[in-house]
Amino acid sequence: MVLENLMSAFQSEQRPYKTLFLGFIYTTIAVFLAWMVFRTYASTTMVFLVTMAGLPLFYNLTQMEEEKDLEGYQEGWLLKEHGKAISAYLWMFIGMSVAFMLWYSVLPADMVQGTNGIFSAQKETINALNGRATGFLSIDISIFSKIFLNNIRVLVFCTLFSFLYGAGALFILAWNASIIGAAMGNIVRNETSKLAGLFGFNAFASNLQVFSYALFRYAIHGVPEIAAYFVAGLAGGIISIAVIKHDMGTRKFEHVVLDTADLLLIALLLCFIAGILEVWVTPLIFS
Repeated sequence: MVLENLMSAFQSEQRPYKTLFLGFIYTTIAVFLAWMVFRTYASTTMVFLVTMAGLPLFYNLTQMEEEKDLEGYQEGWLLKEHGKAISAYLWMFIGMSVAFMLWYSVLPADMVQGTNGIFSAQKETINALNGRATGFLSIDISIFSKIFLNNIRVLVFCTLFSFLYGAGALFILAWNASIIGAAMGNIVRNETSKLAGLFGFNAFASNLQVFSYALFRYAIHGVPEIAAYFVAGLAGGIISIAVIKHDMGTRKFEHVVLDTADLLLIALLLCFIAGILEVWVTPLIFS
């Protein structure tokens, strides 16, 4: 009850950036609770705990957006209003990712990377993804196709989870935040180990540079990609709430369906942009 009442849905839409701190707090509490109580399964339990903490806000935001649909406003105004909710979701996701990255970077190696470490499942996923990588530096349309189709697959799951479980997409997004945080944390841990001989301000400046490097490397294509997943999750949630309220067959429901279709088209466009950035832009900058 305490965590879910830290910020209301209305407050998060008015000042979306504040949800960054919510995401950070939710994740930090989840990491340490999972380690203390469910140590053997900490890597997956912490994702469930983050999801549980963020679920009420996520659902209330989605419900607010569905109610706006039923007011019958113009589509342009609705999309602008939906943008506030998407912004709140994104800031929360960034807060989660930063928290995961921070704790991966500073906690003892055996606690983080051990067989039953906090990020053991995430490490396995990252290794599997790296094993399938086949040279991102080459301009190869087949690589773009694989990435784009994978993004579409996640997009479909986000929509489906939100439709079936209300705000179920939050679990997929929390899981992605933990993987991205672990990947960025791994970069930070590896790079800072090379700077172990530095002291004082130089060490601080170097560590800050490494954190910025890790964030920027994933943010270039990660922001539009995650935004696409949130847009799809919002679309699935809106249509789910409309069905629950038995609005089917009414003109209001037709308006909801139209708005949902627009959101899904926007999500597809964002996935396409994210794929282009991941294949051709990110490797060009960080090659």
